[in-house]
Amino acid sequence: MQNFSWREFIIPCLIKVSGYSAILFVGLIFLFLIHEGAPALVEIPVSTLFSIRWYPIESNFGILPLIGGTVVVTLGAAIFAIPLGLATAIYIAEIAPRWAREILKPLVEVLGGLPSVMLGFLGILVVTPFVRTTLDIPTGLTAFTGALILGAMAIPTIVSVAEDALDAVPRTYRQAALALGATEWQTIWRVTLPAARSGVLTAMMLGIGRAIGETMTVMMVTGNAPILPTGLGALFRPVRTMTATIAAEMGEVANGSVHYHALFLIGIILFLISLVINIAVASVVFRQRKRAERILS
Repeated sequence: MQNFSWREFIIPCLIKVSGYSAILFVGLIFLFLIHEGAPALVEIPVSTLFSIRWYPIESNFGILPLIGGTVVVTLGAAIFAIPLGLATAIYIAEIAPRWAREILKPLVEVLGGLPSVMLGFLGILVVTPFVRTTLDIPTGLTAFTGALILGAMAIPTIVSVAEDALDAVPRTYRQAALALGATEWQTIWRVTLPAARSGVLTAMMLGIGRAIGETMTVMMVTGNAPILPTGLGALFRPVRTMTATIAAEMGEVANGSVHYHALFLIGIILFLISLVINIAVASVVFRQRKRAERILS
């Protein structure tokens, strides 16, 4: 009979408690948001809530411009960051020589840790004047500028996670493809990337999540104008995102007021958007793993 070990009993219990506590904390945060934001659904008429004017001083709480601004900036950042981030990850993991990889990988990690306020400051001083003069528009504080800065912030996250996923693919996969006559690019595109698909999708999701949740940078470079974006021209006009609205107005709002509840309602919408995106990606990754298990079996 083996001796009972408290260590083997306590450590698994601590791991389980840590896992369950993460779910509990997220649930408590959501309940708090519901408690503070749900009164806005009663206090604000639906026609006002889904209007195109956000001006709390005059009791106008239209959230459509804020949602539209968030979507435009996030999609712009994703279009900019995902291709460049994946290409950089492929270069580091598959093409770059060992000495270059040892330099580039730590450099990417350092770039990922730069404070967002510093990037926003650089955006105001460098990117904003460049966009204004190059595109010949009245102001450089636009959704396009915000998308560029957010994309630059998301690239290190995408590169780091995607490179780890590509590096985890067994070398035997590459050797087998090359032995069958595939070129280096065919091996990367048809063997390595499909094998690392779940990790690559995770990298893309983390990058998009970074763009959605960023606050300080978009406050500094997007102009903070709650205007409903319409057409492609909206990309080159000032916008305001949901996160910037919460950060800019929560500190001065009266506790328990209609404005206060409206800001928490924006937080609920932002929480639900992030949750839906994460669930969608998790379901895709889960189906791919199940398909791979059926093929291997």
